[in-house]
Amino acid sequence: MSLSEQAGIELLQQLRMAGQLQHAWGTASWQRDQPGLHPAAAMLLGDLALHGESRPSELAKRKMVDVSVISRQIAQLVAAGLVERRPAPEDGRAALVSLSEQGMTELKRWREKHLEFFRTALADWSEEEVVALSERLAAMNDALRKAVGER
Repeated sequence: MSLSEQAGIELLQQLRMAGQLQHAWGTASWQRDQPGLHPAAAMLLGDLALHGESRPSELAKRKMVDVSVISRQIAQLVAAGLVERRPAPEDGRAALVSLSEQGMTELKRWREKHLEFFRTALADWSEEEVVALSERLAAMNDALRKAVGER
């Protein structure tokens, strides 16, 4: 595929704006509900719900951040009662992290609020339009993931 400079810049600007708008809403909403916790914590809860109990290094790899970032977030989530940490059975020096019951409850509540935000914002979109956009974004993310892995 040949991507013109104009089309590439427009795509970058639109993706950046979508991320900034979601971040702005998420930060404001999360800070009202979970003062003191960073909004990225919600993403860790979602990751743990999807992948199950994980080592912090696995979380860091999936989130494409340094393990020190994940460690700070885990510490906050443990203190808030949203995740549980236990020693790995095969290596007591390593930790395994999982969602607590309270964490699952909070994640469900947070997802519903986020879905309601999208339902309101995209009220004049059809289900087919939303599905088509999701499919195209998933394909784009797969291509980007592959490009990142090729470096």
